[in-house]
Amino acid sequence: MSRHITVRIDRCVGCHTCELACAIAHSQSQDIETMVLQGENPGYRIHVEAYGPRSIPISCQHCEEAACALACPTGAVKRLAPGKPVLVEDERCIGCSMCVQACPFGVIALRPDGKAAFKCDLCISRLARGLDPACVSSCPTKALVLEEDDTASKDKRRAAVQKLVEAQAAGAEEAEALSG
Repeated sequence: MSRHITVRIDRCVGCHTCELACAIAHSQSQDIETMVLQGENPGYRIHVEAYGPRSIPISCQHCEEAACALACPTGAVKRLAPGKPVLVEDERCIGCSMCVQACPFGVIALRPDGKAAFKCDLCISRLARGLDPACVSSCPTKALVLEEDDTASKDKRRAAVQKLVEAQAAGAEEAEALSG
């Protein structure tokens, strides 16, 4: 079963903690002080974008039919198995940026040296240890959640039904107030 990070937009306060946690998790030392002292710039794989009054974190969606993987001429961008994250194999990547251009979400980048692309890997090493991705576990408002696709869809349907029922109830109350 496929898992992905769901964003609860109403909870994000734009603190960028997820970006910092991602950079630390993907650094050589995995320690912020050492990372800074050694001048390491691992980059982050989640981006907090402002849109009007809201801040919205966005990262790789690990698409079923991943445009980045289809565009990669060397096969460096691929899914290891159905339901697993889409990953970049550094050794095979030639830095051509075809995956960067193909990504509909703009969340793949080239490393500063230009030799390989990098993107969200759902912190696969953390998942293997039973931990959530760094961005999810660091979010102070719980705006980011790692979910199974089925669970996320069920939650969205439940929320949509709740909004419909509430809208219908509000409309009925308004009609009753006007007639009474």
